[in-house]
Amino acid sequence: MKLFDVYPLFDVNIVKGQGCKVWDEKGQEYLDLYGGHAVISIGHCHPHYVDMLTKQLNTLGFYSNSVQNKLQVELAERLGKACGYEDYQFFLINSGAEANENALKLASFTNCRKRVLSAQKAFHGRTSLAVEVTNNPKIIAPINDCGHVTYLPLNDLAAWEKELCKEDVCAVIIECIQGVGGIQMVTKEFYQGLRDLCNLYGTVLICDEIQCGYGRSGKFFAHQWLMDSPSQAPDIITVAKGIGNGFPMGGVLISPKFMPVYGQLGTTFGGNHLACTAALAVLDVMEQENLIENARVTGDYLIEKLQALKADIDNGVLKTKAKITDVRGRGLMIGVEFDCPHADVRKPLVYDLHCFTGCAGTNLLRLLPPLCITKENADDFIERLKKVL
Repeated sequence: MKLFDVYPLFDVNIVKGQGCKVWDEKGQEYLDLYGGHAVISIGHCHPHYVDMLTKQLNTLGFYSNSVQNKLQVELAERLGKACGYEDYQFFLINSGAEANENALKLASFTNCRKRVLSAQKAFHGRTSLAVEVTNNPKIIAPINDCGHVTYLPLNDLAAWEKELCKEDVCAVIIECIQGVGGIQMVTKEFYQGLRDLCNLYGTVLICDEIQCGYGRSGKFFAHQWLMDSPSQAPDIITVAKGIGNGFPMGGVLISPKFMPVYGQLGTTFGGNHLACTAALAVLDVMEQENLIENARVTGDYLIEKLQALKADIDNGVLKTKAKITDVRGRGLMIGVEFDCPHADVRKPLVYDLHCFTGCAGTNLLRLLPPLCITKENADDFIERLKKVL
């Protein structure tokens, strides 16, 4: 048997990690500006994380959700305090796509509507409902294309109001910083206007914080940059990726105005003992090492260095084969756009300069490093990028 070939792979076998660096089987060190696709929040193999998971595995790895699991209660309480949503309810599952599936189901159960509004270039997952609200026809199978979703331009409030006023929209789902969409950022005016419109027309507002959340933007959630008061919070928030630092996990934060009904939502593996332990270890390290503040400060520093590099290229101070056309983002979610295909930059970064980054679209590098990245790591990346260019 062989693997079902669905991913284009770099010819590199990573076998070890520590902090913001990983090593291949030949012992070659790589700087990780990708974070395993924004999953590695506290750094690879953090000793506290490893210790807590090891101890839990030696005690109990799994039991079903048919009995109490006090680790789930502790995690909900800790997360509520950390993110500022102590009055919300928490449903634990296994992935980001599953989080969005359950958020959309809960919205529909609540207002008995079917239609959803999603943004152009949005990505919310690959499962049934999650892929239908993803604006990419290449990954939407005929069985998923049920006609429930209208895709609208980001930050065009008039276009969204035109649909919302029909009063048949179940939910609005947005990423306040689009990842796959190319680090496109929601404006404060758009977000607050959308919140008001959802209130007016009885529509559930879902913020997908799977990639842009969990400290990556320099606040716990990216939408918190756009709020002026707690009354502007989303009705539902979805999380995954950074919550477990590599352990498969997702969650749905649910406003107290929603009432749970036995049997509507459920999961076998969600919130298991190992997953909750991983998430608790992540919160420990985020708090002890001030990683959200580091994401803001070091992210600002990296963006400034990239903008300075762009200026040097534009002004002819640095002669390069490719030019940077834009730098955008917030915290440690950064897009660097080029006047050439991203592969022309990304491949030599991996094979010649030993540095991992992500990508989006045709010409954008996506930087999603662990939140423990240092200014020295950022300087190191800039030097490697200069050599490639």
